Amino acid sequence: MALTLDACTLILKEHHLLKSVALNGDPTLNMTGIAYDSRQVTADTLFFCKGNFRPVYLTDAKELGAVTYVAEKALVEGNGMNALIVTNVQKAMAVLSAAFYDYPQDSLFIVAYTGTKGKTTAAYFTQSILQAATRQKTALFSTIDRVLGPKPVDRFKSDLTTPESLDLFRDMRKAVENGMTHLVMEVSSQAYKKNRVYGLTFDVGFFLNISPDHVGPNEHPSFEDYLHCKLQLLVNSRHCVINAQTQYFTDVYAAATATTDAKSIYLFAEADYQSDQPVTIDFRFENLETGLAESRFKITAASTKAIQLGLSGSYQLRLIGDFNESNATAAVIGAGLAGADLTRAQQGIRDLQIPGRMETLAVPGHGQVYVDYAHNYASMKALLSFLQKEYKQPRLLVVVGSPGDKGVSRRAGFSQVLNEYADRAILTTDDPGFEDPAAIASEILAGIDQQKVVTTVEIDRAAAIEQAIVESKPGEIVVLAAKGADAYQKVRGVDTPYPTDMVIAKQVAARLAN
Repeated sequence: MALTLDACTLILKEHHLLKSVALNGDPTLNMTGIAYDSRQVTADTLFFCKGNFRPVYLTDAKELGAVTYVAEKALVEGNGMNALIVTNVQKAMAVLSAAFYDYPQDSLFIVAYTGTKGKTTAAYFTQSILQAATRQKTALFSTIDRVLGPKPVDRFKSDLTTPESLDLFRDMRKAVENGMTHLVMEVSSQAYKKNRVYGLTFDVGFFLNISPDHVGPNEHPSFEDYLHCKLQLLVNSRHCVINAQTQYFTDVYAAATATTDAKSIYLFAEADYQSDQPVTIDFRFENLETGLAESRFKITAASTKAIQLGLSGSYQLRLIGDFNESNATAAVIGAGLAGADLTRAQQGIRDLQIPGRMETLAVPGHGQVYVDYAHNYASMKALLSFLQKEYKQPRLLVVVGSPGDKGVSRRAGFSQVLNEYADRAILTTDDPGFEDPAAIASEILAGIDQQKVVTTVEIDRAAAIEQAIVESKPGEIVVLAAKGADAYQKVRGVDTPYPTDMVIAKQVAARLAN
């Protein structure tokens, strides 16, 4: 991989990003490295001064061999280097990274998901279906895992839902080199806010739902900004698939029709849902049977273009919950548009178990434990309301915490949903970052009506889990929420190893059995 200085100038001009150029050598210079982290710099590197940038980083990069820097203003630390001064360094990094890695997106059929909840589950379902349809040639970029190929070394834990643009295009190139032909990815609102996917066009873009989340000092300044960023996925997709039951459907549908022909827009909803908009629902889904560990549901094509995909039929899931049936329906449509048939779709979702999603454990003499990544008001409401309905109004014990440094709006959401559904709550730690976990718990506690929900605080998450399980009685439900299968706690900038909620629950169950 390489990029000349001339090529960089032309690309930046094409995207109206270039303010000025300061050359210190041959404009045909071939740069064979690219980085935004000075620790990753090697000889002849193109270096981006982005984010929480400190001038000393450029000094370090220069000493390690960086020959050109990209920034929004000239920096004295870059004297002696080529300088590309741009209007937006994040956008510049996206377009130059795509070019450096020779536009790997052109070799991939990309299915992308956005939504306040469900995008990880839908992405896993889609990748599972396409793995069968493409003979294991489908990559995955998710909140949990990044899968770039068939070997164990090509699968690793994600640090961001949607990677920085440079990392995104690097990983796409690696996936292509590994023989991948398809990619399923989650696209967060921050990906558009921070221009991580700037310039990308997706083959299929999904809008699953929207509800208040990610509003705070380090994220979106308002819900309107959050919604606007999420809508950009539809504006930049060749085919759009929308959950017709989403809030703000009028805005969502308008965003899709702004750049996509109606024949390439698909809507899905529950069988009995009646839209108040003059639109045609292309796919309907309905539950057929639900057990304690699996469910069956049916998808029906309801329009001519939907029938042509040949996806109508019954499906089986190892995950329970009507919200999971909605996510699975989305996945079936996405995989169908990517070339999968009915048989592959049925096989792909039948046996899939997603890490940290509705994982369950029966504890003899105590309650049934559920581990789920539900981490905001909307996803917690979907989870708790389903369990309440399925288990006929059981006593619900919930262990939950909220992250620090982001998602501040979630805290009030947790208070609200606990008031609505929980009987017992234990507030604990979940990725506190640079905030005090006790202070975060106090914010949640302040909004809880303790006449309705018996609530205590136990900062040690393992101790909180043990307390909830020990307290529970047969027929009751213990929900370990928000952390899912995360194997670390983010504490003051450090990923501190954590056994995962389910591992701790199993350890508690083993002790109780002795």
